Amino acid sequence: MNKKLLIPLIILALLILYFIVTYNSLVKKEEKVKQDWSEVQNTYQRRLDIIPNLVSVVKGVSEFESSLLQKIAQLRNNTSASLSQSEMSSEKYAKQKQLQDSLAANVNRLIVLVEAYPELQATKSYLALQTDLVGTERRIKVARKDFNESVYNYNRTVKRFPTNLVAGIAGFKPRQGFESVAGAEQAVEINFNK
Repeated sequence: MNKKLLIPLIILALLILYFIVTYNSLVKKEEKVKQDWSEVQNTYQRRLDIIPNLVSVVKGVSEFESSLLQKIAQLRNNTSASLSQSEMSSEKYAKQKQLQDSLAANVNRLIVLVEAYPELQATKSYLALQTDLVGTERRIKVARKDFNESVYNYNRTVKRFPTNLVAGIAGFKPRQGFESVAGAEQAVEINFNK
């Protein structure tokens, strides 16, 4: 009687042990996704912190393109407000990405416009801020890449058999990473006549 009961108990113990180990692995990967998303938001915040300084330097040296500067300030405020949404979802990713992409495009346009003004190019403050902004854009790229890698590793684990059984029972669902916007492969047109 003991031998008949012992084998099912061993199998049950192994299944429970597998469930625990798999669950903990999924939690670890999900937390890595959240951590990398926080780093993306951190780099976005860095961008938002630099922009007012850049705009102030540009305003202080010249009075051109005031509508562009106002648009950048408005985009920064809209984007900053959306960063406070800490809960992750596909819709929030898409909204955050759209706002950040629009902000980056307008800041890049400002940089191109400013490069046409030699007195701004010689301003040490402007050059330092431009360098910081370029560095921040690189950090955003790296943070997005790291986030996408975490999402890939997490999703691969959640979808693989037999881990998908544990993931389904425990409520782990696949996540969405960053994707480029339609037309991102085309060069941005800079028009100085607007």
